[in-house]
Amino acid sequence: MITYEDFDKVDIRSGTIVSAEEFPEARKPAYKLTIDFGSEVGMKRSSVQITSLYSKEELVGKRVMGVVNFSPKQIGPFVSEVLTLGFPDENGRVVLAVPDKDVPNGQRLF
Repeated sequence: MITYEDFDKVDIRSGTIVSAEEFPEARKPAYKLTIDFGSEVGMKRSSVQITSLYSKEELVGKRVMGVVNFSPKQIGPFVSEVLTLGFPDENGRVVLAVPDKDVPNGQRLF
């Protein structure tokens, strides 16, 4: 069990994907995303293994949620600054966790 104070340390924010590009150097098929998390957090980059369910074109403009206060993670030649959240489907493919209504970029999950 964790406490509410433990959960409160995880900063999950809403954002909008502004660009998606191939990540051919990744070990598993992936995209490199740039996500706008609003004025307080800014633009952040993320590596995501979602190529089996999403095209680059459909990702641009999509609302997502991400953990913005983890340490950056080096993934090959790329530095992933946020953890973009998702759930595995019945085949283990990642389905993005998204707000079901429009919320401004940078809003914190509580």
